[in-house]
Amino acid sequence: MCFSASVSFAAGVSLVAFGAVTVKMVRHQAEIPFAMIPLLFGAQQIVEGMLWLSFRFEAALLNVAMTYLFTLFSHVLWPLYLPFAIGLIEPVAWRKKVIWGFQAIGLSLSLYLLYSIVRFPVISEISENMVYVLPYVREHPAMDLYLAATCIAPFFSSHNFVRLFGVLTLLLFFAALWFYSVALFSVWCFFSAILSVLIYLHFRYRKMGKIMGVQLNS
Repeated sequence: MCFSASVSFAAGVSLVAFGAVTVKMVRHQAEIPFAMIPLLFGAQQIVEGMLWLSFRFEAALLNVAMTYLFTLFSHVLWPLYLPFAIGLIEPVAWRKKVIWGFQAIGLSLSLYLLYSIVRFPVISEISENMVYVLPYVREHPAMDLYLAATCIAPFFSSHNFVRLFGVLTLLLFFAALWFYSVALFSVWCFFSAILSVLIYLHFRYRKMGKIMGVQLNS
């Protein structure tokens, strides 16, 4: 995370282990990408832990490698991967079509951001928190499209925990923007990583007919 290497490594290792448990709960092959989200978030947190160490030990090559790897996770993978994984587990035809529309948005944005990352330099620095200098993603409409693909797409899922993930991720985006504007993506990715516990709950409680009086979809 943006606060220290130890926090990043602790979160990363925990999420990788948590993700492995989640993947074991999969019943169908189409569920695997969705179940892997906590594991991928864990890997991203470990990358940021390595980035912290690159500053501590003045390892320039490691710094560049981890900066670009984290950015590929945060800016290229998630806008494409999240709607794809959510769409695969969606059983309702019209909802699936809408989610695939968001995936088209995510794919286009990911390609644009990948081009921007290759074309322009990406820099990480420490200013109390971990900061990534790539201003193009925070410009409109890139930021709006990013939120659409990662936060709004889950709203159309028929699964309660998926919708809850989308709502909380969007709320935490605004919280990170308000309190940690400069370190927005580092903090927001950490919050989203912790929220991936909801994916475990999706698989854990789908066997129950109801939870808190609300019918769950399997």
